[in-house]
Amino acid sequence: MMNQYLKELEQDPFDPDEFVERMVRRSMAETRLQDEQFDPEMIHDIFTQAIQDLRVLQERQERKCARLEQAVQEEEKLYGDKLSEIMDQHTHCVNVFSSLDERMSRCGGRALDVGEKLGAARAPRARAAAARDLLSHLAHFLSPGPVLTDLFNDPSKLNEAADVIQKLHTIAQELPPDKFEVAKKKIEAKYDEIERNLIDEFVKAQNQGNMSKMKEIASIMTNFKGYSQCVDAFIETSQMNTLLGKDIFSAVLPLCKKNYTVISNVFPNPDQVMSKFVLNIFHLKLQKYIQTKLADKNDIEKYLRNLYDMYTSTQRVCDELVAEGLVSADGNTSTGDLRREALVNGAMAAATDGYAAMESRRLRAVLANALNTYYTEKQHIKKQIQGGGFQELRRDLQAVIGTRANININIAQIENYGGETFLSEPLVQKMLADAKTSFTRCKTLCTTNELPVTTISLLEVLIQHLLVEHVDYALDLGLQSIPIAESKSPPQIHFFDIVKQANKIVKMFEEHFQESILPCMSSTSKQGECVHKKTVIMEQLENKLDAGLERAISAIVGWVKIHLQTEQKKTDFKPEGDIDTVASPACLAVVSYLSSVMEKIHDGLEGENLNAVTLELAVRLHRVIYEHLQNFQFNSAGAMIAICDVKEYRSAACGRGARVAPAPAHALFDALHALCNLLLVKPENLNQVCEGETLAELDHSILLNFIQLRSDYKSHKLGSFLKGLS
Repeated sequence: MMNQYLKELEQDPFDPDEFVERMVRRSMAETRLQDEQFDPEMIHDIFTQAIQDLRVLQERQERKCARLEQAVQEEEKLYGDKLSEIMDQHTHCVNVFSSLDERMSRCGGRALDVGEKLGAARAPRARAAAARDLLSHLAHFLSPGPVLTDLFNDPSKLNEAADVIQKLHTIAQELPPDKFEVAKKKIEAKYDEIERNLIDEFVKAQNQGNMSKMKEIASIMTNFKGYSQCVDAFIETSQMNTLLGKDIFSAVLPLCKKNYTVISNVFPNPDQVMSKFVLNIFHLKLQKYIQTKLADKNDIEKYLRNLYDMYTSTQRVCDELVAEGLVSADGNTSTGDLRREALVNGAMAAATDGYAAMESRRLRAVLANALNTYYTEKQHIKKQIQGGGFQELRRDLQAVIGTRANININIAQIENYGGETFLSEPLVQKMLADAKTSFTRCKTLCTTNELPVTTISLLEVLIQHLLVEHVDYALDLGLQSIPIAESKSPPQIHFFDIVKQANKIVKMFEEHFQESILPCMSSTSKQGECVHKKTVIMEQLENKLDAGLERAISAIVGWVKIHLQTEQKKTDFKPEGDIDTVASPACLAVVSYLSSVMEKIHDGLEGENLNAVTLELAVRLHRVIYEHLQNFQFNSAGAMIAICDVKEYRSAACGRGARVAPAPAHALFDALHALCNLLLVKPENLNQVCEGETLAELDHSILLNFIQLRSDYKSHKLGSFLKGLS
C-alpha cells in the first residue's frame, strides 16, 4: 500500500482533494455490505491506517532528503575548491599574456622604426639610381644621330622601354624648347613608335586570345596618350567580320556578352570601354545597316514597314542589353534612360524625320484606294449629294405631284439601287486594320511632342474616309432611296438594312478608337480635341439615321393610309347576310406588309433605338387606323370584322413572341379594341362598357363619336342610353 501511496503522491500535478476522494471511493467499495449499507468503523480503521502509513512514508522521505542534502553540500565544497584553483591559474595566465603582449609591441615598434629608417635610407638611393638611369637614357637622345641602345631596339624589352620612354616624354615636356628641340623630337618619335608597337602587340595578343598579355599591355597603355587608340583597336578587331547576317539585331547581344568578359579581365576601366563598344555597334554598324534598309523611299508602304521594324528591333536590342546589365537604365544622366535613348537615336540617325507627314499620306492613299476599289467592284460612280431641307422638300413635292397626278416626273424618280446598302463590313475591317497599323507606328516612332498632333491628323484621315466618305455617303444614298410617304405601292424600305450595318460599323470604330487612338492621347492636352472630333461626326451620323428612320416610318404609315383609303370598302363593315367574321382583305394586305417591315426593324435595330422606332410606328399606325375607322358605319357583323382587323393590326404593330413593342403601344391598341367592342354590345350595356377599366380614362366625346358609327344608332335611339356620357 505504501508503494501505491507513493505513486499517487508523485503525480504531477498532485491534487490532495482528489487523493482523499479516491481513498473514500476505495474504502466504500471495501466496506459495502448488503442493501447498499457500509461499515463506518471499518472505514475509520482504514483511514487511521492510511494516516499512519503516510506518516511513516513522510519520515522515510525526510531521512532521504537529509542524506541528499548532505551529499550535495559535500560535492559543492569539492567543486568550490576546484574552481578556486582554476581561477588562480587563469589569473596567472592573464598576467603572463599581458607581459608577452607588451614585449611583442615593443619589438614590433622597434622593427617598424628600423624598417622606416632603412626605407628612408634606401629611397634616395633608389631615386638616385632611377634618375641616373633616366639621365643615361636621356644622354642617348641628346647625342647626335639615332638612338642605338639595346633597350629601345630589343622587341623583348618593349614593356621596359615603354616605361622609360613614358617618363622621358614627361621630362621632355619641361625642357626649354630652343636648346633641347632635337632631343624632344627624338623622344616624341620614339614615344610614338613604342606606342604603335604596344598597340600592335595588343592586337596580336587579342588575335591569339592571350588575355594576360592584353591586360599587361592595357595597363601600360593607360599612361600613354594613345590609350584610346588601344581601345579602338580592340573594338575594331572584336567587331571585324561580325554583324553581317540578314538579321544583325539578334547577333548584338551575344557579341556584347562575349566581349564583356574579355573587357572585364583586360581593361582597368571596363565600364567605359564597354560603353564605347556598344556605342560603336549602334552608331556605326547598326546605323549603316538601317540606312541601307531605308534607302528606298519610293514604296512608302515598304519604307514605313521597314522603318517600324528597324526602330522596334533597335529598342528590343537595347532592352536586352539593359536586362543583361550591359547598359544601365537607372535614370543616371550618363548611363541611364538618356543614354538608352541616345543609342536608339544614334542607330536611327534621324530616320524618323518627316515620318508623321509620310504616315498621314500613306494612310490617306491606302484608305482612298480601298474605297475606290470597293465602289469600282460595285460598278458605282459616287455622286455629289446636295443636302439641306430645300432639296429634300423639292424631292418630296415632285414625287407627290407625280404620284397623285399620274405624271411621270423624272426628277422625282427614286433610285433604290436594288436594295444595295453601299456599306461593307469587310471593307471597314480592312480600313481599320490599316489605321491600326498607322496608330501603332505613330505611338512608337513619334516623339512626345509629335504624338498628339500626328494622332489627330491620322484620326482626321480615318474619319474622312471611313465615316464621311463611306458611312455618311451610304446614309445619304439611303435617305434618297426611301420612298415618299404618299406612295400607292408598298414602299420597299432598305434603310433598315443600312441602319443595321451602320450601327455595326460605328461599334467597330468605337472599339478601334478605344484600343488604338486613345492610348496615343492619354495624359495629353489634345485628348479632349480628339474626343470632340469623334463626337461631332457621331452626332452627324446619328442625325441622318434619325432622319432616315423618321422618313421610313412616314413612308410606311403613308402607304397604309392610302391603301386603306383606296382598298377598304364600306361593305366590309356593313355586310349583308351571314358571313365569316374574319379580317377584311384590306387589313390582311396591310398586316402582311407590316409583318415584313417589323421583321426588318427588329433585325436592323436594337436596344433603345428599337423601342423608340417600334413605339413611334405603333403610335402613328394607331392614329391612321383610328381615323380610318371613323369613316365607316358598322352593323353587328361589320363590328366583328372591325374587331378582327384591330386584333390583326395590333399583332402586326406590337409584335409577336420575343419581338414585342413597348407597353404604351399595347395600351393604345387595347383601347382601340375596346372602342370597337362599343360597336357590338347591346344598347343597355353601353354605359357599363364605357365605364370599364380600359375606356374609363378616355374622353367621353371619343366614346360618343365611336358609338355613333353604329348602323343602329338612330334606329335604336342609342343616344337615350348614353345620357350619362353627354
